[in-house]
Amino acid sequence: NIWNDHSDAMSMSESGWLQLFAETNQEALDLHIQAFRLAEELSLPVMVCMDGFILTHAYERVDMPTQEQVDAYLPPFNPRQILDPAEPVSIGAMVGPEAFTEVRYLAHVKQMQALELIPGWAAEFRRAFGREAGGLVHAYRIEDAETVVVALGSVLGTVKDTVDELRSRGVRIGVLGIACFRPWPLAAVQQALAGAKRVIVLEKSLAVGIGGIVSTNVRTALAGHATPVHTVVAG
Repeated sequence: NIWNDHSDAMSMSESGWLQLFAETNQEALDLHIQAFRLAEELSLPVMVCMDGFILTHAYERVDMPTQEQVDAYLPPFNPRQILDPAEPVSIGAMVGPEAFTEVRYLAHVKQMQALELIPGWAAEFRRAFGREAGGLVHAYRIEDAETVVVALGSVLGTVKDTVDELRSRGVRIGVLGIACFRPWPLAAVQQALAGAKRVIVLEKSLAVGIGGIVSTNVRTALAGHATPVHTVVAG
């Protein structure tokens, strides 16, 4: 499934769907290939999220893989459940209260499995197609950064250019791009931000009543640390 509005995607973050965020149109294309593999392996729906009116209305050259390349990366799909007119069944979307929590927990366990699968499959994609796409997080010039900006989606390109400009002036700054928002890559974010003296979360969505949605997740990853987390809403 493709989701092309940042705020709407954030509002669906607790739905149980996996959420992968694309920085570019090329990555949006590449993430769809990986999303099929995730969805088929875990039996969970996957959102490939791209920014509406920025990526969706952009016109740029992309590398279209061949069907043979995609078939080599994606294993054959053997569905666990099928609709067969010869053996009709009714598959409901609801469960009773006695099983609701268990179903939600099952979705949670599946998402935790995705945290283990996504990095390896992104590395396999890089070897097969010769370019980076997907993964959990993308770090840019954070090795000695005192200030780290956290963001996701198309704004990352602009932030990287700004980081390069500030670096040329001697400012120790970097950016951490969140490629996978659900499941939340808590350990990867925690590790990437371990050396930061301050974190600035550039939000493109606002949760009424609490503020930044991504900021709340970042603060969870930094629980127990004294690192200040600042929210900037720029969407």
